Amino acid sequence: MKFRAIALVAAICLIGILSSIFAPPAWALTPIKLSDLSYRECPPEMAAGTVTSGSSMEANCFLIVGKAENASGKPVVNADIFGRIYDADDNPVMQNRTRLGSIEEVPPGVSDFELRISVAANQPTPLKLKQFKASGFTGKVRR
Repeated sequence: MKFRAIALVAAICLIGILSSIFAPPAWALTPIKLSDLSYRECPPEMAAGTVTSGSSMEANCFLIVGKAENASGKPVVNADIFGRIYDADDNPVMQNRTRLGSIEEVPPGVSDFELRISVAANQPTPLKLKQFKASGFTGKVRR
């Protein structure tokens, strides 16, 4: 009986050691600092036929541009961009939506990024870009 208890404890310890050695790494979310934000109208070939999401309402196409700073020292993939965009009258451009898009890959250091958005044609400019940030993973994300 005593031997079985010792064998069971040894087996549990061995499983714990092996699982920590062979377990896949846990990828942590890596913050990306966004700065120098501005926007401009999309080139005509990109803007052709632009409508707002989920409707046939006319829209204007804009590119949000800026700098993305990755201080992790490793490439970050699938960095989600979050922020709030308001029109000239302080009305939200994307109602109830803070995830605006993503950057496919952010290399270590500072790099340029751009994000295409559609804004209802009846919303006045200039747009106001607030609370922008991004985060992604320093490894491939499995789905």
